[in-house]
Amino acid sequence: MSELSRRHFLAGTAAAALSTSPAMAAMGPNDKFDLVIKGGDVLDPSQSLRGKRDIGIRWGLIEAVEPEIPAARTAKTIDASGKLVTPGLVDLHCHVYPYGSAIGIPADELVQFQGTTTVVSAGDAGVNNLAALRRFIVAQTRARMYAFLHIANNGLSAFPVAELYNIDNAQVEACAMGLAENQDFLIGVKVRMSENVIFKHGIEPLKRGIQACEMCGWPAKMMVHIGGVETPQLMTDILNLLRPGDVLTHAYSGFPNMAGAFTNIVQDGKLLPAALAAKQRGVIFDVGHGGGSFDFTVAEVAIPAGCTPDTISSDIHVFSGNTPGTPYLPNVMGKFMAMGFSLEQVVTMATSAPAKIINRAPKIGTLQIGAPGDVSIMDVVEGPVTFVDTRNNKRDGKVQLKPVQTVINGVPFGRPYQAPFAVR
Repeated sequence: MSELSRRHFLAGTAAAALSTSPAMAAMGPNDKFDLVIKGGDVLDPSQSLRGKRDIGIRWGLIEAVEPEIPAARTAKTIDASGKLVTPGLVDLHCHVYPYGSAIGIPADELVQFQGTTTVVSAGDAGVNNLAALRRFIVAQTRARMYAFLHIANNGLSAFPVAELYNIDNAQVEACAMGLAENQDFLIGVKVRMSENVIFKHGIEPLKRGIQACEMCGWPAKMMVHIGGVETPQLMTDILNLLRPGDVLTHAYSGFPNMAGAFTNIVQDGKLLPAALAAKQRGVIFDVGHGGGSFDFTVAEVAIPAGCTPDTISSDIHVFSGNTPGTPYLPNVMGKFMAMGFSLEQVVTMATSAPAKIINRAPKIGTLQIGAPGDVSIMDVVEGPVTFVDTRNNKRDGKVQLKPVQTVINGVPFGRPYQAPFAVR
């Protein structure tokens, strides 16, 4: 084949591929959807949509959201009658780097327990082991994955050994290089600011993280872990340093510092003024429940005082998943419903809100036409339930959310989690 004819052939092939893409080709009267999720109670906060709808998916994308799609136009159907159907859940803070992080769980193993179609690795990898996360974990994972890069070169590979007792592990230029080379995958920088992680280094680890964000050449965000910081003043200093768009995770932690003092955003029963100021200038308040980082008594002071959560996340990992608080994402959403938030609000905080923070809106965390076919189907189980936080405080609720089936890129993920709910 001559060079000219080869070039024409390749150009023609590319044009043909484009002409049949979902964005370019309308469905004909005899075309079928690859999958229809039928008859569910659809709740999509990104479109202010609530009601019984059928969702048609073709070529891995949302093709239609209609009151009814005829059976003749469906190749495969999931009967979602009586179920809640939402955009695929987005977990802003979890640990999904098995083998490279000492606490990571395979993201795909979490899907049936969380209904998550998108997950964000919260500092599992530092610059030294980031490439392995991309090449060996993300590449073989069906769930969509992004990450915050740890300011410490080794990430969480040495856990439970603290990664920042030696401040030399926080190499600013190396972290900035990792950010610059992985803008498509990374959200920003993670730092853990608890005393048992940073010892006596004060505000310096956070300063280095921000410096790396500002050196990398794009608007990278910080995710800052709190809980048991060394002094009350350091907590104020952390809050004052955070920029609009940065994420304060474990925002409602009641975890004490190494001396047993409570040094988080609520001190002596009152919200820190610096916390409210941070919220007002656009710092993101993320739940990050985990095994030790959510306290009802902190949230019950902070939220009425103006520090409402922006996102609900699990901080699920190999240890937290076995704690009494059971921080699987739908269960954490249920806790906030027990605190008075509506179903629409908690779904927003686990779909469209985190999608915006990771700069993937409007295509992630939504059921808009043309978005990836990511869907979470859950049971809304009504009845008395007792929720437990990470400090053994209990609160009674009336609703639980339980995943039933998850669809990622238009493909049902494994078998349904509860019989007789079935794909046929």
